[in-house]
Amino acid sequence: MAKIFPSIFFFSALCSLICALCGCAGVTVSAEEYYSIGMAYFELGKYEEAEEWLLRAKQAKRTMEASAYNLGRLSFEMGRYEEAAKHFESILKKDKDNVQALKAAAYSRIKSGDIEKAEKHYSRLLEIVPESADDGFNHALVLFAMGRHKQSEEVLEKYPIALQENRDVILLYARNQSAQNKVEAIDTYAAFLVLFTDPKARYEYASLLEKRELYARALEEYRKTLTEITADTGEPKKSDVRFSIAKVLLIADSSSGEGISELRGAVNDGFSDISAILLLAGKTSGSNKEAINDIAGNLRTKSETKP
Repeated sequence: MAKIFPSIFFFSALCSLICALCGCAGVTVSAEEYYSIGMAYFELGKYEEAEEWLLRAKQAKRTMEASAYNLGRLSFEMGRYEEAAKHFESILKKDKDNVQALKAAAYSRIKSGDIEKAEKHYSRLLEIVPESADDGFNHALVLFAMGRHKQSEEVLEKYPIALQENRDVILLYARNQSAQNKVEAIDTYAAFLVLFTDPKARYEYASLLEKRELYARALEEYRKTLTEITADTGEPKKSDVRFSIAKVLLIADSSSGEGISELRGAVNDGFSDISAILLLAGKTSGSNKEAINDIAGNLRTKSETKP
């Protein structure tokens, strides 16, 4: 039924226009009809035609705001994010507290890469509707991208329920704490991983444990990460995890034979960061140091002989 309505709506609007264009007595095309035709085209996915009619409707005061908003939606759908943001912001020039336009402008600015403007929109939005956890998360996400980790953390703390059960909120909170080198990040990551399976988050957690020199726990988490990686996992790569395992083993015991085996396995799986391998060699001694240098040398030779 939802699909039938736009078609009827479109047909009715078009009939009015055709009648007017054909000179039917007493019929003129109103701004509302321009708007109706534009929205009918929008519903049908005919964006160029929709844009043409909505631009006409925007010229009239009574359909200006609705047309500007939907022109923004059109631009967003077509990937023209900067243009979309400007349409939404044209509404905000006249109505700075328009919640719908603020949300749309903020998200469009994220997509266009202008996170500073996005942050300003979200900041204003949360002054108006502070209870909105979704908008709060988006604001915190923008602040995180700007490197303002303390502020991002403080925004998330305003939503205690989300911090107990929302996957994305808890993980962003942990990442903010980690970025500030807070030891509390360990507990936040651990709490997250009790509730959710996420190899990337577990890898971050293991790296944090390693940084704190909690090698036994780091090793355990790196190995769990390997078991959680699937064919669909983007990051981390299996080779990176195996290198991390090798690194922990060799830092904890520079003579570890298992560490060398893991390092060879990482290289066989595709690990190719020669500088990282050489840095690891600098932390070991004796036969393992020679073995690591040989692995790095062989990797360099292969890279140089590739066509």
